[in-house]
Amino acid sequence: MLEWIFAVNVFLVLYTYLGYGLILFLLKKLYPAQSLTPLEDYPAVTLLVAAYNEEDWIEQKIENCLALDYPRHKLHLLLVTDGSTDSTPQKAKSCLVPQDFSIQILHDPKRLGKLAAVNRVMPLVGTPIVVFSDANTTLNPQAIQNLVKYYSDPKVGAVAGEKRIYIADKDEASSAGEGIYWKYESLLKRWDAQLCSVVGAAGELFSIRTQLYESIPADTLIEDFYLTMTVLRKGYRIAYAADAYAIENSSASVGEELKRKIRISAGGLQASWRLRDLLNPLRYGIFSWQFFSHKVMRWTLAPLALLLAFLSNAALVWTGSILYVLLFMFQLVFYLLAFLGWIFERKKIKVKVLFIPYYFCMMNYSVFLGLLRLIKGKQTVLWEKVERKGNQ
Repeated sequence: MLEWIFAVNVFLVLYTYLGYGLILFLLKKLYPAQSLTPLEDYPAVTLLVAAYNEEDWIEQKIENCLALDYPRHKLHLLLVTDGSTDSTPQKAKSCLVPQDFSIQILHDPKRLGKLAAVNRVMPLVGTPIVVFSDANTTLNPQAIQNLVKYYSDPKVGAVAGEKRIYIADKDEASSAGEGIYWKYESLLKRWDAQLCSVVGAAGELFSIRTQLYESIPADTLIEDFYLTMTVLRKGYRIAYAADAYAIENSSASVGEELKRKIRISAGGLQASWRLRDLLNPLRYGIFSWQFFSHKVMRWTLAPLALLLAFLSNAALVWTGSILYVLLFMFQLVFYLLAFLGWIFERKKIKVKVLFIPYYFCMMNYSVFLGLLRLIKGKQTVLWEKVERKGNQ
């Protein structure tokens, strides 16, 4: 019995983090990348940026928007600074912008969270496409061009951009681990899109057809992911634009990255339950498998499988089997490296070999903390700013 418990849980872990990617790689060969029909004309676009206490970034963000390679008369910047208690609204209003650049800055002193701020201003959007981007990110000049070209396909309801981590110090575990994670995640998203659809989008950069936007529950914790998944419910798919990217500084420390991961984990567990209808393959086909494998497994079964694999392996050591002894030693070494990574990070000692086990364990540990916060009702929808390294 223990052998089966161990084998099943090892399989779940390997499938979640390696197997799914391998299967995607093989399956995508059966689905060649679709050629895009060139747009006859660029559509009008609203770039919506929700900024909470972003006084260190807001001027740079506006400058970045001014530098976007998109027809000025087709681009409208909608900046909402609800709840900000610093100088974000004042700095935004004091920025000098050309007369031909359309910008609207809205502020409500009440702090109700990002989702409430977006829901409040969405009725003001009068363009067919709305692009969402975080205030602390930098978009490449062709980002919007490369997003909207996918809307030549009427089946595309949303387009996810690529998130790239700017690593100022590659010798720090938080930076290196986060960077490696997002490179792998971006690769999976590219393959997901080629097979069927991206499984949700990150808030740093994505777009949707404005007519498909719907107000989602006010207590939604990862609103960007949930919002794009509602597009799939309507029968559309999410495309992936790897050449439209948002650059974001890495988290200031693993502690800050853990804070972000806990929120995402709590929100992921919440979303897995609320979007459970998307797991019906009779209605959503192969996408149900993608959603389960890419997201639900990471947010539910995989962290628990790691724990059960360790405990069952520990019990199997007493059978005297050399195989189980070696496997348990491997696990011990892996977790020891992760523990040393935690110690060295606190002491500012940089050992690159420890980055991956440390970040991997932190990522799975955050799921348990996220579940605990979700059960206790302590995870709020209000923005919990994650400190990032200094301006790029």
